[in-house]
Amino acid sequence: MRLELFQVDSFTNKIFEGNPAGVIFSEFLPNEVMQKIALENNLSETAFVYEEDNDYRIKWFSPLMEIDLCGHATLAAAHIYFTEINRDADSITFISSKNGSLEVTRKNNYLYLNFPVDQYAPISIDDDLINMIGETPIEAFKGRDDIMCIFEDESIIYNIEPNKSLLKLFPVRGLIVSAKSLDYDFVSRCFFPITGVDEDPVTGSAHTTLTPYWAKQLGKDSLLAKQVSSRGGELKCVLEGDRVIIGGEAVTYLKGFITI
Repeated sequence: MRLELFQVDSFTNKIFEGNPAGVIFSEFLPNEVMQKIALENNLSETAFVYEEDNDYRIKWFSPLMEIDLCGHATLAAAHIYFTEINRDADSITFISSKNGSLEVTRKNNYLYLNFPVDQYAPISIDDDLINMIGETPIEAFKGRDDIMCIFEDESIIYNIEPNKSLLKLFPVRGLIVSAKSLDYDFVSRCFFPITGVDEDPVTGSAHTTLTPYWAKQLGKDSLLAKQVSSRGGELKCVLEGDRVIIGGEAVTYLKGFITI
C-alpha cells in the first residue's frame, strides 16, 4: 500500500517553528497500522483522515498511543485539505468518535478550530504535585486529560523543568503550566511524556482548558496566547459559550509517500 504523507508545522507561518504534525488522507486503516506509522514518523501526533458516509473522520496518534483530541494535527489536516484537496473550500468538518464535529474554517491566512470547552475542577496542591513540578503553583486543576497548574510569574513558565518520571505516575495525559504574560494574555508549556512526547511544542487541545480559565481571570473572551516551548507558537483563542475557537497559521514542510 502506498500512502501520501504530509508534514505540516502548525501555529506558525515559518518552517522549523510551531508544532510539526503528520497528515495522511487515505482509506480506513486498522489502529495497529496507524500506531506503527505514528511511531515511525516520531512526531508528537500524526492525523489520519478517511471518508465514511460522506464524512471526513479523523484519528490522532502519538508515537505511543491514540490521542483523544489533538489541536495542532487537526489544524495541519485542515491545512492540507485547503491546499491540496479542495483549494476553493473555506471550511471542513472532521468527525471525531470522542468529540463529535470539529469544524475548521479558513479566513485569509488563519485557520480556526472549533473545539469543545474542557471541564476542569480544582485539585489540592500537595507534596507529590510540587515534587513533580519542581515549583509551587498558586492554583491547580484537573481537566479531561491533563493537570493544569497556574503560576504567579511568567518567568517560571520559561524555566520550569518538571520531573517527567514522576509525571508518568499521575493518572493523566500530561501537565499544562501557565501564567499571565506581559506581551500576551497568557503563556504556557505542555509536557506529555506518557505519550512519548516529553514537551509538546504547541498544543491546541490544552487551550480548551486554558482559554476558559484565562477568559474568566482576565474578564475577556478574546485572548492572544503563546506556547513558549523551544519552537514556540502563537494562538488566537476565543471563548464562545461551550466552544473554544483556536486560530493559527500553518505551513507545509514535507510531501511524500510511504509504502507499507
